[in-house]
Amino acid sequence: MAPDVRPFRFAVQAYRPPSGAAWRELARQVEGLGYSALHTSDHYLGPGAVSEQTGHRPVTLAPVPAMAVAAEVTSTLRIGCRMFCVGYHHAYVLAKEVATLAELSGGRTEVGLGAGWLAAEYAAMGIPFPPAGERIAHLAEFVDLLRDFLAGRPADTRGAHVHATDMSPLPLLPSPPPIMIGGGAPRVLRLAGSVADIVSVNFDNRSGVIGAASIAGSGHEETLRKTGWVLEGAAGRPALPELEVGVYFLAVDGGGTTEAELSAQTGLAGEQLRSFPHALVGSVDAVCAELERRREVYGFSYVTVGDRSVEAFAPVVERLTGR
Repeated sequence: MAPDVRPFRFAVQAYRPPSGAAWRELARQVEGLGYSALHTSDHYLGPGAVSEQTGHRPVTLAPVPAMAVAAEVTSTLRIGCRMFCVGYHHAYVLAKEVATLAELSGGRTEVGLGAGWLAAEYAAMGIPFPPAGERIAHLAEFVDLLRDFLAGRPADTRGAHVHATDMSPLPLLPSPPPIMIGGGAPRVLRLAGSVADIVSVNFDNRSGVIGAASIAGSGHEETLRKTGWVLEGAAGRPALPELEVGVYFLAVDGGGTTEAELSAQTGLAGEQLRSFPHALVGSVDAVCAELERRREVYGFSYVTVGDRSVEAFAPVVERLTGR
């Protein structure tokens, strides 16, 4: 089974807007430049030991209120979180929050979910960090309950990790928002392939640290294996999920960041850097051609960049959106 070829769409993920005003302005800018979605992040670490130990940047805003504000100041932009960590939330409470966001935004919500990986953040907040198999089982039960809630079905989940019964959901939505599941390892990507509307093919961060191992495990061959796991999970589904990828290293000509800077950050150089699935380097023409190649090879049609690249990447968005 080969990945479906879908039209391109693009999103922005923001970690550290400096103020509420800046967040509102970013949402308006992202919409005005033609991006499909704006995503927050479900991490709670500020500057300090956890951020330094894990390589994860501090995060300014909590996701749910930030999503609500972004929805309020835009009219067409989809609003999401990439990804809600299921270990940080009660499933029924988050389901109602997501449904509320969908209602308030006029159906412009995307729901990203992940099994959790940042062990140091769990520890800092006093939350147990079970083995991967348990976290993925928790994610599977979480998705089942969320699907029921968003479809308006009464709660009847009595799992090992998620329990909710004897309640009917409100608000009732005319159509449920799409569910995205992200990950980089076999079990979670097979699960995502089987149940998600969108699959985010990401680093394998089972070490709990973003670093050289994340990059080493995300090259061409590794990414083919990851998309293969998604397709295995999707076997028998009437339609394949949309495949999303985060571009964490971006140097578009004239955008301020250089190829040499990305090479220093990643340890990759030349063709190895230019073809790395989570990097884009070169002119607008070259970047567009590379994205078209990756869609053909991996199936990636939904591409997310960081908020620092909003303007530099806009010509690519203008050229490829909907194609």
